[in-house]
Amino acid sequence: MASLKNIVSRGLIYLVYKKKFLHIGTKVTIRKPLEIKNAECIRIGDETFVGEYSWLLPVKNSEYRPTIYIGKKCQIGHFSHIVGYKSVVIEDNVLIADKVFISDCSHSYQDVNEPIIFQPVSLIKEVNIGDGSWIGENVCICGASVGKHCVIGSNSVVTHDIPDYSVAVGAPAHVIKQYDIKSGQWKRVVN
Repeated sequence: MASLKNIVSRGLIYLVYKKKFLHIGTKVTIRKPLEIKNAECIRIGDETFVGEYSWLLPVKNSEYRPTIYIGKKCQIGHFSHIVGYKSVVIEDNVLIADKVFISDCSHSYQDVNEPIIFQPVSLIKEVNIGDGSWIGENVCICGASVGKHCVIGSNSVVTHDIPDYSVAVGAPAHVIKQYDIKSGQWKRVVN
């Protein structure tokens, strides 16, 4: 049975966000967000939880209509930041720990005569996190995709695509295990 806190939170979500979001599913819980900008560019599926002080930011720009899509039954930890310049997709049943940063863009820094804060944001690459994956605490995913049923270890920095059924760790993240369909087992990857 849902706690009273969740029921009240869900009620407030529908009052505050229902008409602002591109789509918001049923039984969605968003706890005290730090910031939600451009909600009309955000889709959230049924039964998804977004933790306290999270930041959802589709970046409006002249090149793309940004979207952040969060699927069904996802869990997004506290203090997580999701920034989309073009497209960030989090598929269904994804578990995201606290303090995770996910972005398809970065600040430009090429002009050394201009402070970086005043330089434009630019697309790195669209981000997709596959169904059933687990993203550990303090992970950064910058312009890279993660396959389905993957584990990204805590404190990892993902800057290149991670294939389906992989365990990746490190900065930059590299695959250390993959599921072998023939044997039905997880096997170490020798680098």
